[in-house]
Amino acid sequence: MAVNIEKPSCIRYIHQLNSLFTIVPWKKIVYRPKKSLGQNFLQDANVSRKIVRQFGPQPDDIVVEIGPGKGALTALLLASLPHVTVVELDNHLAEELKTQFGDSITVLHDDILKVDFNTVTDRNGKRIRLIGNIPYNITTPILFHVIDQAAAVKDFVVMMQTEVAQRIAAKPRTKEYGILSVLLQYYCSPKILFSVSRKSFYPVPDVSSTVLHLDYETPYPEKAVDETLFRKIVRGTFGTRRKTLRNGLRNLGMSGTELEQLTIDLDRRPEELSVGEFVSLSNTLVGISSLSMKNKTEDSDGR
Repeated sequence: MAVNIEKPSCIRYIHQLNSLFTIVPWKKIVYRPKKSLGQNFLQDANVSRKIVRQFGPQPDDIVVEIGPGKGALTALLLASLPHVTVVELDNHLAEELKTQFGDSITVLHDDILKVDFNTVTDRNGKRIRLIGNIPYNITTPILFHVIDQAAAVKDFVVMMQTEVAQRIAAKPRTKEYGILSVLLQYYCSPKILFSVSRKSFYPVPDVSSTVLHLDYETPYPEKAVDETLFRKIVRGTFGTRRKTLRNGLRNLGMSGTELEQLTIDLDRRPEELSVGEFVSLSNTLVGISSLSMKNKTEDSDGR
């Protein structure tokens, strides 16, 4: 005798089976990206898993995710971590993230450029780990914001525009080598991890993307005596139209007498100098140049 099974019961049964095989227990956030905030949401689950796998979160890590968006990385991070702090500026997304993840996350509803990472570290001063798919329109300001608080940061796995990633990892005497190269390589050890297809995002961006690891526990071994002066020299020499060290230092206010005391070839271009040579130059200038007395002026680092 055939058994007549009502359709609603079948549907409920199928839903019950599906629930048993759900990998991530959180629902997806439905949201239209805002161009004004530079939002391009990562929608490729394989890329998300690869990023988190490269990041390698450990249960006792203090992790801050920048720009969590709809929570693609957040959900994967919480598979290994008891808690994650996320920084989200968008009003709607900040509320949706709270609803989706509850007490598993702390949402800092703020501009990342205003966040003090020292307030996130634990009582023992443990350095935080940063991860994020950041808005490409403010990549450079974010990188310098992290530099300013490098003592509080262990490392940073970050997705950015490929062109910027190449500039950060560039070597001297290449067209990509510049301010970002010198300063990032001074404060951390950058390493390009892998490229990401534009089709992995919604909406599809106009530029290609790269995931980069910035290790702030292994900065350049030789330290600048005056880091503000060091940054001023790097910025000033690269920012001169006729880019020789002589013209750059002259534009920064050095006199001819002061320049004559330098042993470095002043006809060299800044892109020819290694990070170590910039450190040595700035350390030399601390003793002979009036620039070291003027290092309290606004330090924009080309932002």
